[in-house]
Amino acid sequence: MKIGLLCGREYSFPPAFLERVNTLGKQDGITAEMVQLGGTRMGEAAQYRVIVDRISHEVDYYRGYLKHATLEGTYVINNPFWWTADDKFFNYSIAAKLGVAAPKTVLLPQKSYPQGVDITAESLRNLEYPVDWDGLLDFVGRPAILKPFSGGGWKHVYKVSNREELIAAYDGTGPYCLVLQEFIDFQQYVRCFTFGKTEILPVAYDPRERRYLVHHAYLSPELGERVVKDAQTLNLALGYEMNTVEFAIQDGIPYAIDFLNPAPDFERERITEFYFGHVVEQMAKLVIDRAMTGTPADSWPRWEEMIGAGKSSGFTGAPVAKAMKARSA
Repeated sequence: MKIGLLCGREYSFPPAFLERVNTLGKQDGITAEMVQLGGTRMGEAAQYRVIVDRISHEVDYYRGYLKHATLEGTYVINNPFWWTADDKFFNYSIAAKLGVAAPKTVLLPQKSYPQGVDITAESLRNLEYPVDWDGLLDFVGRPAILKPFSGGGWKHVYKVSNREELIAAYDGTGPYCLVLQEFIDFQQYVRCFTFGKTEILPVAYDPRERRYLVHHAYLSPELGERVVKDAQTLNLALGYEMNTVEFAIQDGIPYAIDFLNPAPDFERERITEFYFGHVVEQMAKLVIDRAMTGTPADSWPRWEEMIGAGKSSGFTGAPVAKAMKARSA
């Protein structure tokens, strides 16, 4: 059985991951390699039992190929259909319905549209004008955060305190669809690595400095349990098996701030040597398990079932589990 890795501008994770999978999977006849593509034919048989996708959000051809591979029986981490459909506003709405604390959030139309797209006034006849900026700020509170409803990397994120600042920031956002969100004045911040939906490793993180902190007693036991359970719930709902779930903790309440990270940063120099080894080990074990036991259906989200909107309901939350602890070498 072959496992494929699809990646872009990464340098430390790919070789370490492939080497570890080849070592651990040898006894079961499992090998790992970089995926090689050059035109995909309809009906082309799957080349890989599992593919780990870390780049298709930037390359449309890769995303199209992964959908085809799923159709042909490949287990793709993460599910390319759902990743295509997902966005942050939907995420926050699902979190609230599942009992996970989330900031009050508003979805906004984009300021402008890409050049070459045939958008006229008639195309936008369903939009209200002018926007009730004061009413929206009253809903989320002041100050507030303005940011794109998809994407990451802390790009195009603005903190605004009043109507004038909001409009000034909004006018510079161009074609991005946006969310306006309640500002969480956090005392603690954690980024939770996810492996296989329910294996959660909370890590202290400084978003101002973009820096991971090796701090094993960062959360109280009670807060750690809640963070793990909430992260499990969100990943089960959205189907992500490789993800980071971020919580801003204000007055003891962990608010789910960002959990649409299906290709999280795994580079050694940024996540620290301590966590890098753990990430490589857990990802290798995950893909070997999916190669042996997984079916493509297992990678789909469960939010419909979990909120009682699907054919089956009655889901009561994620399984109780303790936070994982990375071991030093």
